[in-house]
Amino acid sequence: MAPLLSTFLFLLSLSITAYSAALTTLIGANERLCFYADVDKAGEKIGFYFAVQSGGSFDIDFDIKDPNEKLLLSGERERQGDYVLTANAVGEYSFCFENDISTLTGKLVDFDIMVESEPRREAPAKPGQISEQTSALEESVFRLNNMLMGIKRLQKHFHTNENRGFDVVKSTQNRIFWYAILQTAGIIGMAAVQIYILQTFFTSTGRRYKV
Repeated sequence: MAPLLSTFLFLLSLSITAYSAALTTLIGANERLCFYADVDKAGEKIGFYFAVQSGGSFDIDFDIKDPNEKLLLSGERERQGDYVLTANAVGEYSFCFENDISTLTGKLVDFDIMVESEPRREAPAKPGQISEQTSALEESVFRLNNMLMGIKRLQKHFHTNENRGFDVVKSTQNRIFWYAILQTAGIIGMAAVQIYILQTFFTSTGRRYKV
């Protein structure tokens, strides 16, 4: 039982050999903001996810470049994206957002950059281990890892929808508030003008004729 447990833990460590950075940042109007991730060896997988949480029409421009400044991926007026790239060069990769669409409104962007190595399926260390049990355990570990990644993506989707809905409600609330203020000011102004006209009409002096 102990060898099976150690094998399970080893396979689990292989399935999650990755490092990621999940961040939320505010990108101002006409601002370009870049983030960077290091790749230690060629062939590693780069996962890139982003979603505009609030601001304007929930869209933004982005681009990804390799260490040689070669453009790998770009998009304009994108609301969200989930991409997986293979790093063919070792070095620093750049992930840039540009908010030149909006001249007044900033954009709140939630993004995740993940660099991971391909899991290596090695043969059992000891000849006495049963390969069939190891293979079944390995398959279960990778299936569990895929299920966890699916749950993570679903949580991000719900989180994005919640933030966007809150932003729409907040924007609508502000519009209703200022419309009510303007409507109230208009009613008060019209009442003041009517009072002034009536007061002027009844207090104006006219010609008097003696009989």
